[in-house]
Amino acid sequence: MSTAMNEALIRHCRDLRDGTHGQAVSREDKERLFVTAVELLDPVARTALGELDADLLLGTGEVVASGVTRSQEGGLNAMWSLTWPEQRASRIQPIAVVAHYGTGFHHPHLRGNTVGDWPLNVFDAADAAAQLDTLRVIAAGDAHNLVFQESYRLMPAITASTGDHPA
Repeated sequence: MSTAMNEALIRHCRDLRDGTHGQAVSREDKERLFVTAVELLDPVARTALGELDADLLLGTGEVVASGVTRSQEGGLNAMWSLTWPEQRASRIQPIAVVAHYGTGFHHPHLRGNTVGDWPLNVFDAADAAAQLDTLRVIAAGDAHNLVFQESYRLMPAITASTGDHPA
């Protein structure tokens, strides 16, 4: 039985082999699919970041979504950021889930602020929902890397004085 992550990778490789993204061939059609994918991913990205906020940040964070924007180079981007007081005070990047479709890319990808690319193959609500584990991994990877860059003190779950939080 194939996992959602492996299925996304298989689709990614088929797209490369076939010169398509889903059924789209032209850049214009692929950009339309990207905009739809961002809309479908919005609740999934908010869920992944919300879970991390609840567990690591003890609900002190805020999820902010950019919507689709065009980069200076002409590509498309969308970002869901999780910010919180300790992160802002340290002036480091937020935890993020980023969807991007660079100008030289065959098709769009997902990444974090500190975590590399993963294929973005979302064409319907079921595809978007299947990406929850991938988005969780991206967000958790960003959280880990930000702690590595700064300090464990960024995470309220670690610095809270109460003993009722997981170790």
